[in-house]
Amino acid sequence: MPSVLVSGGSSVRRAYASEGAARVTTTACPGNLPRVSTTLPVHEPATTLVVLDLVGIFVFAVTGALVGVRKDLDVFGVLVLAGTTGLGGGFLRDVLIGATPPAALEDWRYLMVPVVAGLLTFWFHPAVGRRERAVSVLDAFGLGLFCVTGTLKALEFGLGPIPAALMGMVTGIGGGMARDVLAGRVPAVFRGDLYATPALAGAFITVGGERLDLPVVVVAIGGAGVCIVWRLVAMWRNWQAPMPTGPASV
Repeated sequence: MPSVLVSGGSSVRRAYASEGAARVTTTACPGNLPRVSTTLPVHEPATTLVVLDLVGIFVFAVTGALVGVRKDLDVFGVLVLAGTTGLGGGFLRDVLIGATPPAALEDWRYLMVPVVAGLLTFWFHPAVGRRERAVSVLDAFGLGLFCVTGTLKALEFGLGPIPAALMGMVTGIGGGMARDVLAGRVPAVFRGDLYATPALAGAFITVGGERLDLPVVVVAIGGAGVCIVWRLVAMWRNWQAPMPTGPASV
């Protein structure tokens, strides 16, 4: 009996499988029937997506560590905020889509990157703080990277277009929200900053690119580009989300 090959149907899904990697399983049949060999792809994150994830984690972790330093936390507190900011969104996404244990608990690189970012910020925070504008620009790039990788992973796990886009947004904003709560601040996404909206727009662009079966690099550039440009222009022009008008008490 010939072997059976099972493969994904889109370029984005194929990006999550290592090229040429396969797992061959052999099933014994009763009697004198021949054995059945099944060739299945081993679903490992593609190098491009892992690199995007790690870069985004590093940038977010730096912003979280800066908050910790300015709150006069010790090195442990700074590392906690760095790890929460860098990994929180991905943790939440993985739990919600059933990708357990989360990737950060299976790959040591996901835990090491926020630790390194936190320690560097703790030791060199005066220099990092003086370049806060540059850090904010990098944060916009991290947001774009995360909204793309979060959406692609949700699609890989079978979510529909709208839920997958929401998971991309959650991946981008979840860590910052958890950081602000731990630091005793109202999350930035609730204070008028145009932050969640660009992430959601980039996530929907990513979903559209996947539906068109475009290469993963094109999908990533399109989705991340829309999010990053929107966020940077909002920072430059000081765009704000609509806020309530009139007195707060009625």
